[in-house]
Amino acid sequence: MTNDSGSSSNPRRVKLYGQANSAAAYEIRDFLNRSVVEFDWIELTSDQDCDRELSLSTLADIRLPVVEFPDGTQLFAPTIREIAQRLGWVTQPKFKEYDLSIYGAGPAGLSAAVYAASEGLRTVLIERHAVGGQAGTSSLIENYMGFPEGISGADLAERARQQAVKFGIELLLLREGMKSEFRDNRIYTDMTDGSKMVARANICATGIEYRRLNLPNEDQFLKVGLFYGAGASEAPLCGDEHVFIVGGGNSAGQAAMYLSRYAEKVTMLIRGDTLAATLSQYLVERITQKSNIEVLFQAQVTGLAGDTSLQQIEVTHCRDQSVQKIDTRRLFVCIGGAPNTEWAKDTNIIRDQAGYLVTGSDLVKEGHLPECWTLERDPFFLETSVPGSFAAGDVRHGSVKRVASSVGEGAMAVTFVHKYLEEIA
Repeated sequence: MTNDSGSSSNPRRVKLYGQANSAAAYEIRDFLNRSVVEFDWIELTSDQDCDRELSLSTLADIRLPVVEFPDGTQLFAPTIREIAQRLGWVTQPKFKEYDLSIYGAGPAGLSAAVYAASEGLRTVLIERHAVGGQAGTSSLIENYMGFPEGISGADLAERARQQAVKFGIELLLLREGMKSEFRDNRIYTDMTDGSKMVARANICATGIEYRRLNLPNEDQFLKVGLFYGAGASEAPLCGDEHVFIVGGGNSAGQAAMYLSRYAEKVTMLIRGDTLAATLSQYLVERITQKSNIEVLFQAQVTGLAGDTSLQQIEVTHCRDQSVQKIDTRRLFVCIGGAPNTEWAKDTNIIRDQAGYLVTGSDLVKEGHLPECWTLERDPFFLETSVPGSFAAGDVRHGSVKRVASSVGEGAMAVTFVHKYLEEIA
């Protein structure tokens, strides 16, 4: 991705025209970046820009943002779905019933898709947004085996997608399950678009979402200065700026390192009093050695201010409760998350108090399985309280929040899917 102020000379790239501090433009940049689509961001600041770039006389004449595809086709103020359709990514299900449905195309879901498709299962992979999940927003994953120089989350996800497609996986993008029902050894899922998905077994790999700051005016600045995730698509726009990151985990650490390549200064705000408690050692060393990264311990964001976009944050220092108001245009939040399991609330799938899916031996309490368990055997490892329904990756109770662990669980879940399908054959 580049952020040229003028037109790109490469005709094969997508061009995105828009104004600064546009939530719609951010959503498109984020989607294209996570989908590994090469594009140029061309900021329009005046009527002269419009005339030069789009041959339109004034900003008032255009519904922004504008996406221009390599063939010259332009979409004005498009939705993400319209862009995906134009790229040929939105398709209809090929079959009325599948052996396996996988929900979520993060590392766990992609791994499961690769193994399931390569082993001959009629499999569909359903993703509500962009391939890669939360890991897909990471600017650089350095501790994943086989990539000594590291790899961006988006690139890793795209390689996995290509591998799954090679084996015949059916990928349905921008689709989301709304409600599921388990009966007759099938899972019937009502999709948000009104369709129904039917499969003999399923794997939930819907992952987690970053927790919100829960500040009164948070929604006002969402995507116009306040961003959830590592900000890979926004980093090139941060030149000469002082940006802030909330969080002390690996995702926040990688975000700080990446943003420091573009921003004048990066400040990490963490509630603890040490980085070592939550951050991998190699990141601790790099952050402490980076001259334009500052870490404020025992500090949290307690206020946001601005007009149409973020202009100032309020930072409260926990030690003495002193309050500091700091001007900034960008705040990135990477503070853990909550699992995407709301769909399970009306089913027999057991969740823990935090909403994570309980699987395998964790379902056994005081030597007894839950009453909803219908088989004589114990649940397989990664199997939920509904036979044939499995969970893998961050969405699972007790999971290790690492890309490698999620990939392993995705592959392992397919092994147990085979065993389950043999039982009901």
